[in-house]
Order: sequence, then structure tokens, then C-alpha cells
Amino acid sequence: MIIVKDLMSRELHTLKSTDTVRQACELMLNKRVRHVPIVDELGKFVGLLTKRDVLAVSVSVLADIDAAERHELESSIPISEVMITEITVAQEDTALLEAARFLLKQKHGCLPIFRDSQLVGILTEADFVKLAIYLMEKTAED
Repeated sequence: MIIVKDLMSRELHTLKSTDTVRQACELMLNKRVRHVPIVDELGKFVGLLTKRDVLAVSVSVLADIDAAERHELESSIPISEVMITEITVAQEDTALLEAARFLLKQKHGCLPIFRDSQLVGILTEADFVKLAIYLMEKTAED
């Protein structure tokens, strides 16, 4: 049986709830991620920030303000005001099929993964796309 640990991304890019929407935008752009786990000062998981959350509070480039003003506004919004705190998580030994069904049914883009009470990874839609590509390539070889 394939478990979540076999597919999850282990490289986590996290922020703190006191960081700003501007910092989240920069992290998401630089690291090319759409989901950012939010941790406290001790590294404990406290929430999740998604690209959708950031877009909902960001000032549109179509707004009649210049980039400096937009950056200043986004720098004044702490992540704590927009992050999601009620998050379904999974343990690393969860069956991958179960996690996939959950993500599809709930229309979630990611699932934070834990080992007991410690955040150890994140399972995203992109991980499933990578798996699909791998399986298609293996099938093509046969």
C-alpha cells in the first residue's frame, strides 16, 4: 500500500502569523508554491495560507494605485487576518488513496502531513500530477 509519506513534499516553506501578506506573496512567487503552512515561534503548525487567500486580500494591479502603495498596503496586513486555522490534516502513514479521495471530495488543494503532532510535509495536487506523469511514463516504457 502506498502511503502519504511516499508522495508528500518534505521541503516546507513556512511563515509566521505575524508575517505579512506581502511576505507571503514574495515567498509564493520565489518558491513557486500555492500553499504555505503557518507556524508559531516554536515551529508548531497553527494554520494555512493559500494563494486564493492572498489574492482575496491583495490589491489588484488594475486598481488605480501605484506598485509602491500596493506593496505598502499588503505589508500592513498580517497573515493572522487571512490564514485558515481550521485545517484537516493527515498522518504520514495515511493511505494515499484515502488522501486523494479526501482532496478530490473536499476540493482542497493540499493536506498538511503530520508525524504525531509534528508537521513533516505537505501533500498537494502537484504531487499527484507528478505521480500521474511517472505512472504514464512507466506505462509507455512497457
